[in-house]
Amino acid sequence: MMSQPYDPDNIFAKILRDEIPSVRVYEDDHTIAIMDIMPWCDGHCLVLPKAPARNMLDVAPDSLAAVAETTRKLARAVVQAFGADGVTIQQNNEAAGNQVVFHLHVHVIPRHEGDRLNRSNTQMEDTARLQENAAKIKAALKK
Repeated sequence: MMSQPYDPDNIFAKILRDEIPSVRVYEDDHTIAIMDIMPWCDGHCLVLPKAPARNMLDVAPDSLAAVAETTRKLARAVVQAFGADGVTIQQNNEAAGNQVVFHLHVHVIPRHEGDRLNRSNTQMEDTARLQENAAKIKAALKK
């Protein structure tokens, strides 16, 4: 089921082709994880399949399985890297479901007891800060 065709010129497709820079945290044969440029908190990252998929409604089963495994790895890493008490995993589908970029992606967001996410953040984070946070996650992935 696909309501709209996949647009190969979406921003995540361009990131996958290295046409737009990103701060990459993790990469394997089927997925990448990047830092969200407008994070709701420190450590907020995104997991994307390398294969074209608009969202959960049209992703191939093997690609979805790869995204799920990478999401689990990143969830464990952000909890460790940021001393988090938990993690929010969020995935949106279609505009009515609050999807903004139409390439499947999963938000991985470290959480602390009593925190409030800055969900209305419209400011791009400083690249140096994103790189610092990415380094913490990469270190946790190696453990």
